[in-house]
Amino acid sequence: MNLTITPGTLGVRPPVTKPHPGFFHQVGEERFRRLVDDHYDLIRPSDIGFLFPIHDDDDFDAAKKHAADFLIQICGGPDYFNQTRGEPRMVGRHAPFRIDEESRRRWLEFYAELLPALVEEGINEAYIQSFWDYLDIFSIWLINTPSPK
Repeated sequence: MNLTITPGTLGVRPPVTKPHPGFFHQVGEERFRRLVDDHYDLIRPSDIGFLFPIHDDDDFDAAKKHAADFLIQICGGPDYFNQTRGEPRMVGRHAPFRIDEESRRRWLEFYAELLPALVEEGINEAYIQSFWDYLDIFSIWLINTPSPK
């Protein structure tokens, strides 16, 4: 598995491919939500925690749920996000948050810590790779702040 982080540039939106639907189907909804929960639990005390509602447990739990709903939908699962939040429009939803390349990189590093466990659980590595490739490239779209010089 190659969990390399592609360098991102403000204003650049490379073509992105959705993850293989086999990823969601093999992982299952419960484990998928635990993956997102674990990701957020790594973020909360981190240097990018300020980008998330870390001081309000209800808001933080809602953010976890919204993220899981979005990713489940993108991976071919039920359209929970559309049902509860409308069209994703993720670039616009993230506009209020100052996301630079370093913050994006840290966000991805936390997923890179978690994904190898899925291999040990028997999830097809090609499916995991397709999920990583989606996160890696789509997250470039969310960069909206220049990196400090």
